[in-house]
Amino acid sequence: MFALPPFQALLNAAIPDHEADAFTPPRAEEPRLLDPAVQWFLGGLSHWDAEHFLFIAERGYLYEHNYAFFPLFPVILRGLAETVLRPLSGCLTLRGRLLLAVALGNSALFLLSVVALYGLGRVVLQDRRLALVSSLLYCLTPANVFMMAGYSESLFAALTFGGLFLLERGYTLRACLALSIATAARANGLVNVGFLLYLPLQQALSKIWGLRKDNNRHHKCFRYTWIVARLLFTAALGTAVIALPFLVFQYYGYRMFCTPSLSLEQVSPVLIQLAEDKGYRVPDENAPPPLWCLRPLPLLYSHIQDVYWDVGFLRYFQLKQIPNFLLALPMATLGMAAAYMYYRANPARCLRLGLWDGGANKRPDKPTPGFYSPRVFLYVVHATMLLGFGTFCMHVQVLTRFLSSSTPVPFWISAHLLLLYEPLLQRRSPPTSNKGQQRGTPRTVFLYLPQNPIVHLLSRWRTCSIPTRWILGYFISYWLMGLALHCNFLPWT
Repeated sequence: MFALPPFQALLNAAIPDHEADAFTPPRAEEPRLLDPAVQWFLGGLSHWDAEHFLFIAERGYLYEHNYAFFPLFPVILRGLAETVLRPLSGCLTLRGRLLLAVALGNSALFLLSVVALYGLGRVVLQDRRLALVSSLLYCLTPANVFMMAGYSESLFAALTFGGLFLLERGYTLRACLALSIATAARANGLVNVGFLLYLPLQQALSKIWGLRKDNNRHHKCFRYTWIVARLLFTAALGTAVIALPFLVFQYYGYRMFCTPSLSLEQVSPVLIQLAEDKGYRVPDENAPPPLWCLRPLPLLYSHIQDVYWDVGFLRYFQLKQIPNFLLALPMATLGMAAAYMYYRANPARCLRLGLWDGGANKRPDKPTPGFYSPRVFLYVVHATMLLGFGTFCMHVQVLTRFLSSSTPVPFWISAHLLLLYEPLLQRRSPPTSNKGQQRGTPRTVFLYLPQNPIVHLLSRWRTCSIPTRWILGYFISYWLMGLALHCNFLPWT
């Protein structure tokens, strides 16, 4: 991750920028002493959607389509630029300090997301080796450039993985807070409500099942009532807390455009000219409100996705978009493989929605650690829902960064396949005694992990198995292509 800025700077210098029809607002200040150097070294991190975040951090929300980008990440960038990087204001403009804040802030946030992913894997998978390998693969994420560029992916991943880790450890209130803050970074944080609905429901059913042998009818009735009331309260509170940032931000957008108090005289003429040239809407108290304000549910975010990005069900299913579907195919394949393999290993659990163990009179067996653990069920469902929504309702090329920052499943299934099929990560223990061992029983196989198994595999590439080459080849090729294409305004968004 720390090698990205110099590497992207070299690629940005070697490959000429493509003239893309992207958002490119005029600069607010004349360059100062160090601005050219910072622009050369980090300029590739400011392309595509990053320009929106930098514009919002520098000038605030002005154009209607700026409201597709949620405020937490710009607030963090501006806070770093005005505090930690404030001493550089004599030789760097605000824009230059914001670029530095992108590099420093996202580096720290990405490290936090790695730690959170590892902790979440240890709790859910109950397998230290699988958690370690998946975290190392995450360090080579195919969405690497978005984790370092001026995007909110690293921030969202850190908050989401951290919030889910807290939830799995039983810190429900802290988890609600973390997942709520995640919704202030990206709209798809709303989907995390499902975790706060499912896990308390699962725990409630387990407690109700435990009361089946209680012969005291009054005590049992009281306990049932308490469990149901607590479940409803937790679900309602969790949903409200997580949805609150989204609702507040939509209300702010509604007030800005449907009941505006801003006149065009208060806006820079250069920005007004850009709005006229590109057809951007600016709030104006002297203009009639936009049509979306008159809808029964006036959601600015839905309007922007519909009008500016043409996002909708099956809208991207066009022949000219086949290259973008191919671009998203590897990540989609990992998601589908995870769902298929988990269902094949646990069909009964999937049919029961993972809510209770089978067998009315049997004590449940000790949960199997690893990818097929009962606790992984909810994460596979969550990843499958995101995959379906991203494929049918979004710009499909976004699928790689969408899933990489929202769910640990692509990294868990990749690590699971490596540990399952790679002989270099396995060794057979010699038999110490034949006593008690049946004839024909294979020797015990256990996994051997060097200090860094990914480096170990890359250094022995020619002897790796075919699944290993496919998985690592995908991660590394997208790691490199993302830098080369995104940083030069080529289609990698």
